[in-house]
Amino acid sequence: MAVTVRELAGHLGADYRGDGERRLERVAPLDRAGVNDLSFLSDGTYRRHLAGTAAGAVLISAELADQCPTTAIVVADPYLAYARAAALLHPLPWPAPGVHPRASVDPGATLGPGVAVGANAVIEAGVSVGAGSSVGPGCFLGEAAQIGERCRLHANVTVYHRCRLGDRVVVHSAAVIGSDGFGFANDGGNWIKIPQLGIARIGDDCEIGAGTTIDRGALQDTVIEHGVILDNQIQVAHNVRVGAHTAIAGCVGIAGSADIGCHCRIGGGAGILGHLSIADHVQIAAMSLVTRSITEPGSYASGTPLQESRQWRRNYARFRQLDAIARRVSRIEQREQKPDE
Repeated sequence: MAVTVRELAGHLGADYRGDGERRLERVAPLDRAGVNDLSFLSDGTYRRHLAGTAAGAVLISAELADQCPTTAIVVADPYLAYARAAALLHPLPWPAPGVHPRASVDPGATLGPGVAVGANAVIEAGVSVGAGSSVGPGCFLGEAAQIGERCRLHANVTVYHRCRLGDRVVVHSAAVIGSDGFGFANDGGNWIKIPQLGIARIGDDCEIGAGTTIDRGALQDTVIEHGVILDNQIQVAHNVRVGAHTAIAGCVGIAGSADIGCHCRIGGGAGILGHLSIADHVQIAAMSLVTRSITEPGSYASGTPLQESRQWRRNYARFRQLDAIARRVSRIEQREQKPDE
């Protein structure tokens, strides 16, 4: 899709300086953009490319607009403006409405107007799919599952029975929503399965990455609130709640009954133990292990950064001695605190 600078600025609610009739056809990095490309500058690391850019226009802050050698579209947040401009210039193709001949749709299912169902998809009895939604090839929607309006389920997504997705939810390939939580009781060394009676509920405007698994609840529901974004390969265990507009990066593991607040950011590979609570507006660094509840907003981290191997071995040896060192220090402090005899 092509737009003029004037049209794009209007779409973004921004001002521009330069050629308002320049046609923009795609987005590109500053150092590779051509005359019909839109670029942006949001990170000082790439400022060195600004003077030599050949882009037709650049999304840029007011502080740097005078340094732009081409048409400048002046915005408060160039990265956010880039996201909106890219969506306009590169709209995602949407499947045509209709049910593929090789799809299996139970007569008891309800498909809203404009729904698309791909080849080899299976939709069981009692399922409802809202208007304008797309169910990709190979998807499975279990009995009585509910899918909202304008959702997009990419190929091979599984939504178990009775689970619910809100409106405008995007689910990427191989994601599984509503699988059984890891609930077992031990009977003399034998594991007895505990029925998982809850469901998984996904709010509006969520995005769920490829290969991510969201377990159904044991007694209460697993809840992903509105606007949550989950990266690839995340495990969300039973009875977890993830608060609205929280973002979680890839390979995070969240154990059962953890309660994560709103507007949190959790870095890749982090682990969160079960039955913990995390306050709103908490940031957790990548590869951190959360072993206690977090009651105050802020930034938290754990783990050991990468070190040269020999240094790591020395430090690890000392780490194993910390308890003995602490005991010696405590004895020394106690002696020093005694009055002179």
